[in-house]
Amino acid sequence: MSDMDEQELAIRCHRGDNAARRELYETYSSRLLALCRRYAPDKADAEDLMQDAFVKIFRVIGRFRWTRPGSLYSWMARVALNLAFDSARRRKRLARELVDVDTLKGEVADEPGYEQTLSVPADVLKEMIAALPEGYRTVFELYCFEELSHKEIADLLGIKEKSSSASLARARAQLARAIRQYLDKGVYTGKPGVSGQIETKRRSNPEQAPLLV
Repeated sequence: MSDMDEQELAIRCHRGDNAARRELYETYSSRLLALCRRYAPDKADAEDLMQDAFVKIFRVIGRFRWTRPGSLYSWMARVALNLAFDSARRRKRLARELVDVDTLKGEVADEPGYEQTLSVPADVLKEMIAALPEGYRTVFELYCFEELSHKEIADLLGIKEKSSSASLARARAQLARAIRQYLDKGVYTGKPGVSGQIETKRRSNPEQAPLLV
């Protein structure tokens, strides 16, 4: 979709144009559902979350301001994410799981090489990410898949920026351990440890596993 199309579509939706609203839904619903499935307990809940997100999107789309190509979807994704983490109970549970930066002192980096990480199948990487504690996994996915800054993650989850940064580091460390285990033994047991560290590069396509280098 072109930049002008994004802006025009948002304007038409704000004016109550049902054809534009249908086009918005048909254009972005599959991507938004994929996002919701990462943060909902199951497919049914993800579908409910997506529908709730579209209801709110149509209600507040007048607040959208175009800034760059793709900014309409990015804005819509923020709406969905805010709904996903709107539960005070869930925010408190995640906050309890997220580590303070001081707890990372003394960790030893043991980074798999770029070529080594490429040899790990995408489905195995997804299993490794899924096995992370919920708090670490949430920060990792928000940072790598949704491309949120640590400030945005902190605001979304009700935590400190340093806790977001530290939790991302802990998630990378556990993934590094799991990758090392897979490379050394040719098998992943589903129980990553906490030593080791890896760097992450953000992927523009959230359906792909994150690139670990």
